Amino acid sequence: MRLSGRMCAAVAGVAVAALSVPASADPPADPLVGSPGLGDPYYPLDGNGGYDVGHYDVSIDYDPPSRQLTGTTRIEATATQALRMFNLDFAGPDVRMVSVNHLPAAFVRDGAHELTVTPLLPLLPGLPFTVTVDYSGPAVNTEGAGWTFAPSGGAFVAGEPHSATTWYPLNDTPLDKATFALHTTVPAEWEVVSNGVRTDDIVRGGKRTVGWATTKPVLGYLTTVAIDKFSYLEQRRPDGTPLISAFASDAEGKRETEQRLPEILDFTETLYGPYPFEAAGGIYLDADIRFSLETQTRPIYAPWTDLQTVVHEITHQWWGDAVSVRHWSDICLNECFASYTAEYLWPERMEGKNVDDDYRETVQKYRDKSRFWDIPLENPGAGQEFTSVYYRGPLFLHALRKQIGDEVFFAAARDFLAAHAYGNASMPEFRAFVQSRASTDLTGFFDAWLNRTEPPPEAYLFPGTLRG
Repeated sequence: MRLSGRMCAAVAGVAVAALSVPASADPPADPLVGSPGLGDPYYPLDGNGGYDVGHYDVSIDYDPPSRQLTGTTRIEATATQALRMFNLDFAGPDVRMVSVNHLPAAFVRDGAHELTVTPLLPLLPGLPFTVTVDYSGPAVNTEGAGWTFAPSGGAFVAGEPHSATTWYPLNDTPLDKATFALHTTVPAEWEVVSNGVRTDDIVRGGKRTVGWATTKPVLGYLTTVAIDKFSYLEQRRPDGTPLISAFASDAEGKRETEQRLPEILDFTETLYGPYPFEAAGGIYLDADIRFSLETQTRPIYAPWTDLQTVVHEITHQWWGDAVSVRHWSDICLNECFASYTAEYLWPERMEGKNVDDDYRETVQKYRDKSRFWDIPLENPGAGQEFTSVYYRGPLFLHALRKQIGDEVFFAAARDFLAAHAYGNASMPEFRAFVQSRASTDLTGFFDAWLNRTEPPPEAYLFPGTLRG
């Protein structure tokens, strides 16, 4: 995610409201009931225990004038324990019916996003099962945490860390990635864009049905559907990877920036290894949204998007999408690398800028401003995930690069991504991995930059050539 200039200014000022302690996810007393949460340190009720999802197949019918949403989601999963009852995360329209293995199942809505399902027959550990959920009702504007309505009358879904629950039921946790397919029916004059490869685009009887699918696992907040009267830019990489980008009517001015997508992908590959997905592109909106988001293969871009934003969100295809956080406390893996690549590596490698000077100027400007340092990069705290990782994350990675040298830094970054491809990783794992490649002890360096709430000591603030 990249914030608007206005939001970045607010974040840089570190004006953070006091936050309550999140509720804990207590395990159910019944061993045959899946837990209602997986104990994320910030969002303990996110996700559900007792099963692992392999695939989501989502079919929705959306009518822009009435904003009526009718959906059927089929979830293919495997039980990891015996289950007489389990939960899905869903905060969308009214549920009409649930079935498990094609048999009717009882269900109840509970709390902000719990859909508790009781199968007719218990599920056995290690065996696959299928859940089908039918639902219908109006889509609700969530102001950047799910459905958002466009000036044209269209709509799209975006939000981090939560958004998917507003339009389909799922196991909404970074720990359960799955493949994803979407089939959307709209009036024929509307277009639909989503993740992955376009599989269908059929107009019949005044209706258009569009299919999209991704064969690589994806997290809930990285899925999207965007419905508008889009125009398209279709490009192709030399290896044949299709690049499909969509533009809302007032976003046509961004077409020139998106034409550089092949160049941006080539550049990012030189840093982090082969592009990890089967398609790429972008969705350019004209709605008043305060962030752009790294939705997998096809980021969502706000009207204020610039080239730096595109580089940021494309970097997320490696850092955040292909390799996802293990917990939300690990958010620096996502945002520190995306920000560093866009703000330091692209200007340095592609524009010839002296980023060492930029680093020194930034440090000198903020060194004595205590509030610049008062949110740690590692484990910043619930509700504070999207703060210091943007304005201090790039400084940390530039200092690390100077501490261990370019050869070690870039090789470690590529190899770390390869070791965790299509899975999850944590900040402690990253620290240990880099330490295994470094010739000196990095304990003090990492602690000063990632865990402390004060400027690092001089030796860590200006390592290597930064001393000059």
